[in-house]
Amino acid sequence: MELTSRSLLYTVIAVAVLSVGLTVWLWPRFAGRTIPAVLGRLGSIAVTQVAIVTSFALAVNANFQFYGTWDELLGNDDTAPAALSKWGEGGDDGSPGDPSGGLVQSAGPEKLDKVHGLPKGSPDRVGKVESVRILGRRSQRATPAYVYLPPQYFQRQYNRQRFPVIVAISGYPGGSFLLAQHLRVPQTAGKLIGEGKLPPSVIVMIRPTIAPPRDTQCVDVPGGPQAETFFQKDLPEALKGHYRVGQDPSAWGALGYSSGGSCALQLTMRHPDTYTAAAALSPDYRVTNDPTTGNLFGSGEARLRRMREHDLMWRLKHLPAPQVSVLVATSREGEKNYPQAREFLDAVKPPMRAESIVLDRGSHNFRTWRRELPASLEWMGRQLTFPEDVADGRD
Repeated sequence: MELTSRSLLYTVIAVAVLSVGLTVWLWPRFAGRTIPAVLGRLGSIAVTQVAIVTSFALAVNANFQFYGTWDELLGNDDTAPAALSKWGEGGDDGSPGDPSGGLVQSAGPEKLDKVHGLPKGSPDRVGKVESVRILGRRSQRATPAYVYLPPQYFQRQYNRQRFPVIVAISGYPGGSFLLAQHLRVPQTAGKLIGEGKLPPSVIVMIRPTIAPPRDTQCVDVPGGPQAETFFQKDLPEALKGHYRVGQDPSAWGALGYSSGGSCALQLTMRHPDTYTAAAALSPDYRVTNDPTTGNLFGSGEARLRRMREHDLMWRLKHLPAPQVSVLVATSREGEKNYPQAREFLDAVKPPMRAESIVLDRGSHNFRTWRRELPASLEWMGRQLTFPEDVADGRD
């Protein structure tokens, strides 16, 4: 049974209910002080607790998609990167990870069929959300994503038009499902485009890690996953080769919440030649090691340099400010990083520009981020340049 399947969830719930019933029924038999009685009580408690905790964990994971497969849960790498090593062999079996099928490949539903509120109808009226796998030519990683295409993408008068791109990055250990189901990125964008508050834009919804379950924090790990390279080079290359999107950095922006917001800031400030705008909801302002990341910066003399370069406050104080625009969303009460947000915004200097969304009260959760998303998307639409060049018809 698949990790997120209902059959597994219902089976474990049934086991939990049965365990509780058996514990209640058999408890009188374990009332003595003999060793078998004590072991019986301990065993019944342990089995019941494990069954209940497991059922709750499966229910939460099925809803939030922290781990989509057993391999991700157990720490096994996605099978797709291994296939990337066969690029030179010219295989044509069509398996995911084979670049002969293109760097953007159609994927299975990836829970897209469980996302509520997606508009239904003709794509030229309501747009379309595609489930894809994006292959990284340099990072040699494959990552699932959803891609929102606005209605104009399918309309005759726009059939050669390129569109701005917003790369929406989830928190860790989330993914594209959370961006669509709980943050409601495509639903909100479609509404804003329909109201004329957001220019028609292509939105790519993706997770921040390229090597789950490790949190790669959009960092090129020495001797490890090259997450920064994936977002800086591989992702734009793949999208530009598959969709009618802007070729110039002025048409590219990054948006994210939590660690995805941190990635959006890092990518934009470190690579203004790729992204020129970042909207960050509840971000951190420097990358640090923790149990989910492992060692992101390597060792030796270069370790301290890498750590400093991923500290945005250090960059603002010691390096020339990039010519980019950033938006930071935070809350005076409920967000522990409000003081850091103020410090960051105060440190911004020209030619870099910064704006903010500051709620009086809001926690580190989707309820808060959904409040901030519409204004963030509208802001992003004002920063990005609608491409003037046209595609050559090879869509």
